[in-house]
Amino acid sequence: AIDGPAGSGKSTTAQLVAQKLGFVYIDTGAMYRAITYLAIREDAVGNNDKIVELAANSDIELKFENGVTSISINGEDLTDKIRTLDVNKNVSDVSKIEEVRKLLVKKQRELGSKTTSVVMEGRDIATVVFPNANVKIFLTATIDERAKRRAKEYAENGTEIPVTEIKDNLKNRDQIDSNREVSPLLKAEDAIEVDTSYVTIDEQVNIILNEVKRTADNLGVDVKIN
Repeated sequence: AIDGPAGSGKSTTAQLVAQKLGFVYIDTGAMYRAITYLAIREDAVGNNDKIVELAANSDIELKFENGVTSISINGEDLTDKIRTLDVNKNVSDVSKIEEVRKLLVKKQRELGSKTTSVVMEGRDIATVVFPNANVKIFLTATIDERAKRRAKEYAENGTEIPVTEIKDNLKNRDQIDSNREVSPLLKAEDAIEVDTSYVTIDEQVNIILNEVKRTADNLGVDVKIN
Protein backbone atom coordinates (compact mmCIF):
# COMPACT_ATOMS: atom_id res chain seq x y z
CA ALA A 1 0.00 0.00 0.00
CA ILE A 2 1.53 3.31 -1.11
CA ASP A 3 -0.09 6.60 -0.11
CA GLY A 4 0.91 10.23 -0.40
CA PRO A 5 -0.09 13.64 -1.72
CA ALA A 6 -0.24 14.66 -5.38
CA GLY A 7 3.16 14.86 -7.03
CA SER A 8 5.00 12.86 -4.37
CA GLY A 9 5.97 10.19 -6.89
CA LYS A 10 3.38 7.54 -6.05
CA SER A 11 2.53 6.38 -9.54
CA THR A 12 6.05 6.17 -10.94
CA THR A 13 7.36 4.50 -7.80
CA ALA A 14 4.47 2.06 -7.45
CA GLN A 15 4.70 1.02 -11.10
CA LEU A 16 8.42 0.28 -10.83
CA VAL A 17 8.00 -1.60 -7.55
CA ALA A 18 5.24 -3.72 -9.10
CA GLN A 19 7.40 -4.47 -12.13
CA LYS A 20 10.38 -5.44 -9.98
CA LEU A 21 8.24 -7.78 -7.89
CA GLY A 22 6.09 -9.10 -10.71
CA PHE A 23 3.00 -7.90 -8.82
CA VAL A 24 -0.28 -6.47 -10.09
CA TYR A 25 -0.31 -2.64 -10.05
CA ILE A 26 -3.48 -0.68 -9.27
CA ASP A 27 -3.64 3.11 -9.58
CA THR A 28 -6.70 4.12 -7.55
CA GLY A 29 -6.17 7.79 -8.35
CA ALA A 30 -6.90 7.05 -12.00
CA MET A 31 -10.35 5.85 -10.96
CA TYR A 32 -11.20 9.15 -9.24
CA ARG A 33 -9.73 11.07 -12.16
CA ALA A 34 -11.89 9.15 -14.61
CA ILE A 35 -15.07 9.93 -12.68
CA THR A 36 -13.95 13.56 -12.48
CA TYR A 37 -13.44 13.66 -16.24
CA LEU A 38 -16.96 12.31 -16.77
CA ALA A 39 -18.35 14.90 -14.34
CA ILE A 40 -16.65 17.71 -16.27
CA ARG A 41 -17.84 16.35 -19.61
CA GLU A 42 -21.40 15.98 -18.36
CA ASP A 43 -21.33 19.46 -16.77
CA ALA A 44 -21.97 17.81 -13.40
CA VAL A 45 -19.22 19.41 -11.30
CA GLY A 46 -20.89 20.68 -8.13
CA ASN A 47 -23.88 18.36 -8.59
CA ASN A 48 -23.02 15.59 -6.14
CA ASP A 49 -26.10 13.49 -6.88
CA LYS A 50 -25.27 13.46 -10.59
CA ILE A 51 -21.63 12.57 -9.90
CA VAL A 52 -22.68 9.69 -7.63
CA GLU A 53 -24.98 8.48 -10.42
CA LEU A 54 -22.10 8.63 -12.90
CA ALA A 55 -19.87 6.64 -10.54
CA ALA A 56 -22.58 4.06 -9.84
CA ASN A 57 -23.13 3.48 -13.56
CA SER A 58 -19.44 3.26 -14.42
CA ASP A 59 -17.92 -0.11 -15.26
CA ILE A 60 -14.26 0.70 -14.60
CA GLU A 61 -11.49 -1.39 -16.10
CA LEU A 62 -7.83 -0.84 -15.22
CA LYS A 63 -4.94 -2.41 -17.10
CA PHE A 64 -1.20 -2.21 -16.52
CA GLU A 65 0.80 -3.47 -19.47
CA ASN A 66 4.37 -2.75 -20.56
CA GLY A 67 4.77 -0.16 -17.83
CA VAL A 68 1.67 1.80 -18.85
CA THR A 69 -1.63 2.09 -16.99
CA SER A 70 -4.80 2.40 -19.05
CA ILE A 71 -8.31 3.01 -17.80
CA SER A 72 -11.65 2.67 -19.51
CA ILE A 73 -15.21 3.25 -18.36
CA ASN A 74 -18.05 1.39 -20.02
CA GLY A 75 -15.66 0.45 -22.81
CA GLU A 76 -14.44 4.01 -23.48
CA ASP A 77 -10.69 4.50 -23.15
CA LEU A 78 -10.07 7.57 -20.98
CA THR A 79 -6.34 7.06 -20.43
CA ASP A 80 -5.23 10.19 -22.29
CA LYS A 81 -8.02 12.38 -20.94
CA ILE A 82 -7.59 12.20 -17.16
CA ARG A 83 -4.21 13.93 -16.67
CA THR A 84 -5.26 17.48 -17.57
CA LEU A 85 -5.09 20.55 -15.33
CA ASP A 86 -8.89 20.78 -15.48
CA VAL A 87 -9.19 17.29 -14.01
CA ASN A 88 -6.50 18.11 -11.44
CA LYS A 89 -8.42 21.19 -10.32
CA ASN A 90 -11.63 19.23 -9.72
CA VAL A 91 -10.57 15.74 -8.67
CA SER A 92 -10.24 16.52 -4.96
CA ASP A 93 -13.77 17.92 -4.81
CA VAL A 94 -15.13 14.84 -6.57
CA SER A 95 -13.05 12.51 -4.40
CA LYS A 96 -14.44 13.92 -1.16
CA ILE A 97 -18.02 12.91 -2.02
CA GLU A 98 -18.82 10.13 0.46
CA GLU A 99 -20.90 7.94 -1.86
CA VAL A 100 -18.31 8.19 -4.63
CA ARG A 101 -15.60 7.04 -2.25
CA LYS A 102 -17.75 4.15 -1.01
CA LEU A 103 -18.38 2.98 -4.56
CA LEU A 104 -14.75 3.20 -5.63
CA VAL A 105 -13.32 1.74 -2.42
CA LYS A 106 -15.58 -1.28 -2.94
CA LYS A 107 -14.22 -1.64 -6.48
CA GLN A 108 -10.63 -1.23 -5.25
CA ARG A 109 -11.10 -3.95 -2.65
CA GLU A 110 -12.55 -6.25 -5.28
CA LEU A 111 -9.56 -5.66 -7.55
CA GLY A 112 -7.03 -6.06 -4.75
CA SER A 113 -8.64 -9.21 -3.39
CA LYS A 114 -8.11 -11.08 -6.64
CA THR A 115 -4.46 -11.63 -5.70
CA THR A 116 -2.22 -11.31 -2.65
CA SER A 117 0.57 -9.94 -4.84
CA VAL A 118 -0.51 -6.38 -5.54
CA VAL A 119 0.92 -2.87 -5.31
CA MET A 120 -1.90 -0.36 -4.84
CA GLU A 121 -1.38 3.37 -4.60
CA GLY A 122 -3.61 6.27 -3.65
CA ARG A 123 -4.38 8.43 -0.64
CA ASP A 124 -6.23 6.10 1.72
CA ILE A 125 -4.98 2.64 0.79
CA ALA A 126 -3.17 1.87 4.05
CA THR A 127 -5.77 3.58 6.25
CA VAL A 128 -9.09 2.60 4.63
CA VAL A 129 -8.93 0.34 1.58
CA PHE A 130 -6.44 -2.24 2.88
CA PRO A 131 -5.53 -1.31 6.48
CA ASN A 132 -4.05 -4.80 6.97
CA ALA A 133 -1.60 -4.51 4.07
CA ASN A 134 1.72 -6.18 4.85
CA VAL A 135 3.78 -3.19 3.70
CA LYS A 136 2.62 0.41 4.09
CA ILE A 137 4.52 3.30 2.56
CA PHE A 138 3.77 7.03 2.79
CA LEU A 139 5.58 9.14 0.20
CA THR A 140 6.20 12.84 0.72
CA ALA A 141 8.09 15.64 -1.04
CA THR A 142 8.38 19.40 -0.74
CA ILE A 143 5.66 21.43 -2.44
CA ASP A 144 8.27 23.03 -4.73
CA GLU A 145 9.60 19.68 -5.88
CA ARG A 146 6.10 18.31 -6.43
CA ALA A 147 5.15 21.37 -8.51
CA LYS A 148 8.29 21.03 -10.64
CA ARG A 149 7.50 17.38 -11.31
CA ARG A 150 3.95 18.16 -12.39
CA ALA A 151 5.14 20.98 -14.65
CA LYS A 152 7.55 18.56 -16.30
CA GLU A 153 4.76 16.00 -16.81
CA TYR A 154 2.56 18.60 -18.48
CA ALA A 155 5.43 19.81 -20.67
CA GLU A 156 6.16 16.26 -21.79
CA ASN A 157 2.52 16.01 -22.87
CA GLY A 158 2.76 19.27 -24.82
CA THR A 159 1.18 21.62 -22.27
CA GLU A 160 3.13 24.47 -20.70
CA ILE A 161 1.72 25.54 -17.31
CA PRO A 162 3.50 27.93 -14.92
CA VAL A 163 4.97 26.21 -11.87
CA THR A 164 3.31 28.84 -9.66
CA GLU A 165 -0.14 27.87 -10.95
CA ILE A 166 0.57 24.18 -10.39
CA LYS A 167 1.89 24.92 -6.91
CA ASP A 168 -1.32 26.75 -5.99
CA ASN A 169 -3.37 23.83 -7.32
CA LEU A 170 -1.34 21.33 -5.26
CA LYS A 171 -1.76 23.41 -2.11
CA ASN A 172 -5.51 23.50 -2.67
CA ARG A 173 -5.65 19.75 -3.26
CA ASP A 174 -3.60 19.10 -0.13
CA GLN A 175 -6.01 21.18 1.92
CA ILE A 176 -9.09 19.40 0.55
CA ASP A 177 -7.58 15.90 0.66
CA SER A 178 -6.26 16.23 4.21
CA ASN A 179 -9.39 17.79 5.69
CA ARG A 180 -12.24 15.93 4.00
CA GLU A 181 -14.54 14.07 6.39
CA VAL A 182 -14.40 10.76 4.54
CA SER A 183 -11.06 8.96 4.12
CA PRO A 184 -8.76 11.97 4.51
CA LEU A 185 -5.16 11.81 3.35
CA LEU A 186 -3.32 10.50 6.41
CA LYS A 187 -0.16 8.56 7.11
CA ALA A 188 -1.04 5.21 8.67
CA GLU A 189 0.51 4.84 12.12
CA ASP A 190 2.57 1.85 11.02
CA ALA A 191 3.51 3.23 7.58
CA ILE A 192 7.11 3.99 6.65
CA GLU A 193 7.54 7.58 5.48
CA VAL A 194 9.82 8.17 2.51
CA ASP A 195 10.72 11.74 1.54
CA THR A 196 11.32 11.66 -2.21
CA SER A 197 12.43 15.30 -2.53
CA TYR A 198 16.13 14.65 -2.81
CA VAL A 199 16.49 10.99 -3.77
CA THR A 200 16.49 9.41 -7.20
CA ILE A 201 13.63 7.25 -8.39
CA ASP A 202 15.88 4.18 -8.17
CA GLU A 203 16.76 5.01 -4.58
CA GLN A 204 13.16 5.36 -3.46
CA VAL A 205 12.17 2.17 -5.27
CA ASN A 206 15.00 0.31 -3.54
CA ILE A 207 13.92 1.62 -0.13
CA ILE A 208 10.49 0.09 -0.68
CA LEU A 209 11.83 -3.15 -2.15
CA ASN A 210 14.09 -3.58 0.87
CA GLU A 211 11.09 -3.15 3.16
CA VAL A 212 9.10 -5.69 1.13
CA LYS A 213 11.99 -8.16 1.36
CA ARG A 214 12.36 -7.60 5.11
CA THR A 215 8.64 -8.12 5.68
CA ALA A 216 8.54 -11.20 3.45
CA ASP A 217 11.47 -12.73 5.35
CA ASN A 218 9.69 -12.12 8.65
CA LEU A 219 6.57 -13.82 7.28
CA GLY A 220 8.53 -16.70 5.82
CA VAL A 221 7.43 -15.80 2.30
CA ASP A 222 9.72 -16.09 -0.72
CA VAL A 223 9.73 -12.89 -2.77
CA LYS A 224 11.76 -12.58 -5.95
CA ILE A 225 12.95 -9.19 -7.15
CA ASN A 226 13.57 -8.87 -10.88
